[in-house]
Amino acid sequence: MSNGPKPLQGIRVIELGQLIAGPFAGKFFAEFGAEVIKVEPPGKGDPLRTWRGMHGDTSLWWYVQNRNKKSVTLDLRTAEGQEIARKLISGADIVIENFRPGTLEKWGLGYESLSLVNPGLIMLRLSGFGQTGPMHDQAGFGSVGESMGGMRFVTGFPDRAPVRMNLSLGDALAALHGVIGTMIALHHRTAHGGKGQVVDVALFEAVFNMMEGALPEYDMLGEIRGRTGTGLSGIVPSNTYPTADGQHVVIGANADSIFKRLMTLMGRDDLGNDPSLENNEGRCKRVTELDDAIAAWTMQHTVEEVLGKLNSAQVPNGKIFSIADIARDAQYMARDLIQQVSLPDGKTVKVPGVVPKLSETPGSLDWVGPALGEHTQSVLESIGFSCDQVDALRARKIV
Repeated sequence: MSNGPKPLQGIRVIELGQLIAGPFAGKFFAEFGAEVIKVEPPGKGDPLRTWRGMHGDTSLWWYVQNRNKKSVTLDLRTAEGQEIARKLISGADIVIENFRPGTLEKWGLGYESLSLVNPGLIMLRLSGFGQTGPMHDQAGFGSVGESMGGMRFVTGFPDRAPVRMNLSLGDALAALHGVIGTMIALHHRTAHGGKGQVVDVALFEAVFNMMEGALPEYDMLGEIRGRTGTGLSGIVPSNTYPTADGQHVVIGANADSIFKRLMTLMGRDDLGNDPSLENNEGRCKRVTELDDAIAAWTMQHTVEEVLGKLNSAQVPNGKIFSIADIARDAQYMARDLIQQVSLPDGKTVKVPGVVPKLSETPGSLDWVGPALGEHTQSVLESIGFSCDQVDALRARKIV
C-alpha cells in the first residue's frame, strides 16, 4: 500500500445531490483522495440521514454513503446561498448534482453560467431521464429507471409479475456510469486543453446499458428476452440449485469442458458424452432435463459438500450469501471488504471496504459520514468568509 498522495488528491468536488445516485458517485471520489464538499440544506440535511436502519438519530447507511466527505449546510433556495455556492464552485473541478433537470438553472447555477467563471468545470448531472428528450423534466427514481431500462422485465419468474432486487440498483448503476464519465472528462481536460464539460447520465439509460444483446436479438430475430426465474437465457447450465440442508448454490458449467467435468462428478457420463450436449446450443434445447439432473445431485449433499466437490472438479460455483454470510466470510476478510469503524459515540460498526483495489494508489476509509454542517465553518473560511460572517449567515439560516 502506498503512503504517498492518493490518486485524486488535489481534486475538489462539490456535491449538490441528495439520497442515492449523486452521493454514491461522490463517495468514489472521496475514497480516492478528492476533497468532496457535500452541500446540504440547513436543519435536516440530506434525507438519507434518516433512511432505514438507525443508530441514534443517524442512518447507518449514511455513514457508508458519505464517508470521507465534508458537510456544509447551505440554503440553495436563497440568493445568498446561491452566491456562496457559486464561490465554492468557482474553485472546484467537479460538481455533482441529481436534481430534476432545470432546478439548477432556476437557481442560477446552470452549467452555462458556472462555466463562464470556471471554464474547466466538469458537471456530473444524474437524473431519471437525462437533460434532453420529451421526458427530461419528469421525476424519476432508480426503480423507474430499472423498469424503463428493461431490467425489471427480465427479472423474476415467467408466470409472475416482474420483481425487483431489494436494493436501489438503478441509482447505483447510474452513479457508476457517472463516475466513469467524469473521469473520462477529467482526463480530457488534462490532456486536451483544460476545458470542462457536462456528463449527462440518465438512470434508465445506465440500466439499459446493462441489457447485453437484448436489442439486436429483438431487432434481427424478433426475440423478446423475458423472465427465466433462476436461470439465464441461452446459457446452459447456469442456474441455482437446492442442497440437502436447505441452502442454494449457483453453478455455472456452461463452458463445454466444464460441463463435461460436472457430469463426470455427478456420475452422469451419459449426459457428459452425449454428442448433442457437447456445445451450448445443444444444451439450451434440453435445459429442463439438465437442470433437473443437477438439482437431483445437489439435493443429495449439504451445501458444504456440494461446494467442496465442485471446487475439486474446478466447476465455478458459489453459495448464495446472506449479509450474515458475508460478514464472516474469509474471502471478504482477506480482501479487506469488511472494515470496522468507530461512530461518533464510540460504538463500532462493520462497513464495506473500498472498491476497486489499486495496487499503488489505493483508496481508503478515513472517516465516516460527517455530522450535518460539520465543515461549514472551515470550508467557508477557506473561500474568504470571516468567522463573524459565517455566524451571521447561520443566524439567518442561510447556512
